[in-house]
Amino acid sequence: MLIPMRAVLVVSTFLLSMLLYVDRVCISAAKKDVAADLSLSDIQMGWIFSAFSLGYALFQTPSGWMADRFGPRRVLAAIVAIWSVFTGLTSMASSFVSMIVVRFFFGAGEAGAFPGISRAVYSWIPMQERGVVQGVNFSGSRIGAAIALPLITWTIAEMGWRPTFVLLMFVGLIWAAFWVLWFRDDPVDATWLSSSERDYILANRQPQSVQSSKLGRAHLFQSRTVWALCGQYFASNFIFFFGLTWFFPQLMKRYGLSGLDASFYAAVPMIFGALGNWTAGWWVDRLYGANRWRSSRRLPAMTGFGLATIGILGCAYATTAWTASIWFSLCIFGADMTLSPSWSTSVDIGKSRAGLVSGTMNMAGNVGAFLTGLAFPYLLEWSGSPLPFFYVAALLNLVAVGLWLVIDPTVALEESSA
Repeated sequence: MLIPMRAVLVVSTFLLSMLLYVDRVCISAAKKDVAADLSLSDIQMGWIFSAFSLGYALFQTPSGWMADRFGPRRVLAAIVAIWSVFTGLTSMASSFVSMIVVRFFFGAGEAGAFPGISRAVYSWIPMQERGVVQGVNFSGSRIGAAIALPLITWTIAEMGWRPTFVLLMFVGLIWAAFWVLWFRDDPVDATWLSSSERDYILANRQPQSVQSSKLGRAHLFQSRTVWALCGQYFASNFIFFFGLTWFFPQLMKRYGLSGLDASFYAAVPMIFGALGNWTAGWWVDRLYGANRWRSSRRLPAMTGFGLATIGILGCAYATTAWTASIWFSLCIFGADMTLSPSWSTSVDIGKSRAGLVSGTMNMAGNVGAFLTGLAFPYLLEWSGSPLPFFYVAALLNLVAVGLWLVIDPTVALEESSA
């Protein structure tokens, strides 16, 4: 039996998701060397971590709009090339200010990745496969982060942090070249696609309404679902970005670990994040197949935020690096259970404007990521304890559980604002 070509699409976007987080987590693995080389404090490193998130957040909605307007083929190829160049330029930073500027534009370049993927999912993936595909795509980011932490730590030790960033630049440029040569925005235009698979996709993907192509940004903020999606994604990113930035260096400091030892403890939660994505993706599609559309989005997400609350509080009081890693693994497993339902809902209500809707949600989420990079070092400095940060994260997760009660994936935006 021939492998469906949409499986090649999913593998491609899975690899893109891995690359996103290999490039993103590299700065965390390099934190000690960068700080020593550029004479930076923890507060300054917090601003460098957050500069990425600010650029990433600000360019989410424009990048999503571009994916809708110009198609994910051109937009994804362009943004991967752009962020790869800025990954390479990170190696040339020589001061706090230059590092801030480069990381901001690196984040701006990465901004269109997941909205572009969502737009491709709308056109290529049948409704009954949407949950698993979103789960697989986001699991790539977690596997990428898990692989990157020990691998990049070792590479930096062998090559130095500057050559490591240059190496990653070339990997991204190779992916961009493949994508623009192979992918097509719509199955109708893919000459290499079999007629049977093309007919299956067209018969089972979500239909586009006449109004959906006219959906503008004004409609977004008339929808309770959009506001709630943004709020809960803020909470999800607030906790996950801690895992990409401060969890690794604070393990080293808190438990007196070497960089390589800490990288393995920090990698374990990322593997559990991948498991959370797969679990939620399977659950989303299973409930949807049982004609429980609302529940297929709400139940996995609410369960995930509940587990994340328990995990982050357990991590706060862990007495060893191993127990901290296990508790944080539960937290990330739960937080990542929220991704497939979040992005599936964005595609559900946005339809052909899935890029715009998912970009707006991801913008709000990365405001949370931006604040995480600063909240941890500032709260630690003000209070002398990491506990206030963990309490804030737990409270946000509980609020997110309630927000899912007002999210309705069955009502498209043009219907809710008509």
